[in-house]
Amino acid sequence: MADIEALRKAPVAVLGGGAVGKTCAADCALAGQEVRICDLQPFFQTTLATVARTGITVQAKPPATQSKYGFERFGKATFDLVTDSVAEAVKGAKIIIVGVPSIAHEPFFKELIPHLEDGQIIHIIPDNYGSLKLRKLMREAGCDKKVVIGGWSSAPYGTRVDTEGGVMNAHVSLVYRAITLRGAALPMTDQDEFLESTKALGCFDAITEGDGVVSGGTVLDTGFSNVNPVIHVPGTVLGVSTMENFGTVLRGNIHDYSIYSHSFCPSISEVQYEFYNEEIALAKAIGVGIQEFKKDVFFQRTSVLGEEYMGEGCTVPFEEEWEVGYATGPFSIYNRYVTEDVPVGCHVYHELGKKFGVSTPIIDSMIAIAGVMTHKNYFETGLTLEDLGIAHLSKDELLDYLNNGTYVEA
Repeated sequence: MADIEALRKAPVAVLGGGAVGKTCAADCALAGQEVRICDLQPFFQTTLATVARTGITVQAKPPATQSKYGFERFGKATFDLVTDSVAEAVKGAKIIIVGVPSIAHEPFFKELIPHLEDGQIIHIIPDNYGSLKLRKLMREAGCDKKVVIGGWSSAPYGTRVDTEGGVMNAHVSLVYRAITLRGAALPMTDQDEFLESTKALGCFDAITEGDGVVSGGTVLDTGFSNVNPVIHVPGTVLGVSTMENFGTVLRGNIHDYSIYSHSFCPSISEVQYEFYNEEIALAKAIGVGIQEFKKDVFFQRTSVLGEEYMGEGCTVPFEEEWEVGYATGPFSIYNRYVTEDVPVGCHVYHELGKKFGVSTPIIDSMIAIAGVMTHKNYFETGLTLEDLGIAHLSKDELLDYLNNGTYVEA
């Protein structure tokens, strides 16, 4: 079992200079931990170059800034190290947080693997199949370090990096803090140590003091339980006319647009719910878990996300007049709600459906339509099971790998 006191006193390395990376790093620093934050070049110049001087200020983005239990932590955080070197960041660190979009997983993992040390615990936030990819790259590199690797279905926050004129400033704004989060280790034999280690991370304090972490049933479970594809993709693709007309025909400021306020509606909820049913069918066919949601949760403004930070019963019916009070976006079809959630989340579902004989017509339609809108063929360019190292595994071999770490080479 993890030694929480020793972990809390040890350096924490945070890889990633975007919203999740900056907020996790700042939150841990405000909790009194020694924090090192890293981004790779050339992105470092945009994301972190001034942070050694300015720190990162965590502030509220009203109105929804508290968790259900009122946990708050705001202020200016400073870091022990701000660097573009993964080697510097992780040397001697006991916990490593990877807080980058899935498109950046491989560059960071390739920098990380040569510098891994026995006993380190790696949290991928959100996982987005990063655990599978990291283990695959470690095998290919001949790395046999004894590390714990796991990931989370989502981030501990809804958070945004504040910008002015397109330039990142020294603030992040919290929309909400989660009170629970679903995670899993690869393999599941490391699960207890992985989950226990969250008690040593300041960025999980609202969860630890809330309803606590939930044990997912393998890292495929955390992939299926990531709510982004099921919420974001139908909401963006089917609500695109409102978004693109928002600043013209509808005479609003495009930066006031919110997918929750202006896109979600009962008809889109029907699509989201059937999308979710296809996820359930995949999980059942493979023999892994998935986060359970009742049907009526999809048919309200906050959709399934509301339960993540306010718990069961957080509902805003469509019949009620409601304005979210802050802009969530997306402001363009070329947003991560499409450019990440389609080629990663949706396409992995499509691939698993083909492998295990599960029909996914709703998910496939989202991939096709999003591809037309963005001039991409996501069926050809999306994340594949080969990329994750599991394409050749039978069902029994896959489950043995996920649960026990026994990997059968192709």
